[in-house]
Amino acid sequence: MIRRLLALATLFAALLAPATASAYWEYGHETIGRIAYLNVKPETRAAIDRLLSHSALLDTPTCPARTVAEASVWPDCIKKLGDRFSYAYSWHYQNVNICKPFNLKPACKDGNCVSAQIERDVRLLKDRKKVPLRERVQALAFLIHFVGDLHQPLHAADHGDLGGNKLKATYGIYSTPKLNLHMIWDGYLAERAITTPPSLVKRYPAAVRKKIAAGTVKDWSRQNWEVSRDIAYASAEGGDPCAKPEPKHVTLSNKTIAKLIPAARLQVERAGLRLAKLLDEALG
Repeated sequence: MIRRLLALATLFAALLAPATASAYWEYGHETIGRIAYLNVKPETRAAIDRLLSHSALLDTPTCPARTVAEASVWPDCIKKLGDRFSYAYSWHYQNVNICKPFNLKPACKDGNCVSAQIERDVRLLKDRKKVPLRERVQALAFLIHFVGDLHQPLHAADHGDLGGNKLKATYGIYSTPKLNLHMIWDGYLAERAITTPPSLVKRYPAAVRKKIAAGTVKDWSRQNWEVSRDIAYASAEGGDPCAKPEPKHVTLSNKTIAKLIPAARLQVERAGLRLAKLLDEALG
């Protein structure tokens, strides 16, 4: 009995340990990549496979990108390589203030934000003549990852707390000193949402793909900023997050978590189908 209790304690500790990924943890990014891969045109899928067959050009053997699933987490994996890719750290998010009118310019100075990099990666992939193969492979991996990042609401907006990184949180009955609201949306909530049936990884009807993928990267940025303000922060803080002082700690009850599952699922679905649209535009 004591051994079983110790084993359970170890398991819970592992589940609550902070991850090093920048946005959606591995399962979230891989799921978004798989949704996109199933929903692109056949010629786009072939082009993706051709590019990733040259992933060795990236010269990151500890961070492979041979498949869409591997490429989806490559931009987080390379953070461990230090100065080689340190220039890309700010490309994973955009701190757009939820308590001011939507404005990307302050958060995207010199293109150093996730939405600007998504647009840049599409341009690089389209240019088959001037852009070297290695750079196009890298742009593909970044694009797959960054569209996922943009749809993690706390990477699309900020409340003066680094997208919830400074806001301590309790998730159901679980809490550790390092657990914060950002981590919950990165991993615990996303993973629960993805594993809630039915599966999000499927071929979607053309009408659904068209409806969800409509708009521009800027439109999607605004929508995800709204989701951050009206759902992610509001549900955690019990109302309008801009109407009262910022809390130091929030608790997401089991009831609140259950209510957030549909919203979290929709964000993953949106990311996958919008990524498919961009890949078709760039490679189809």
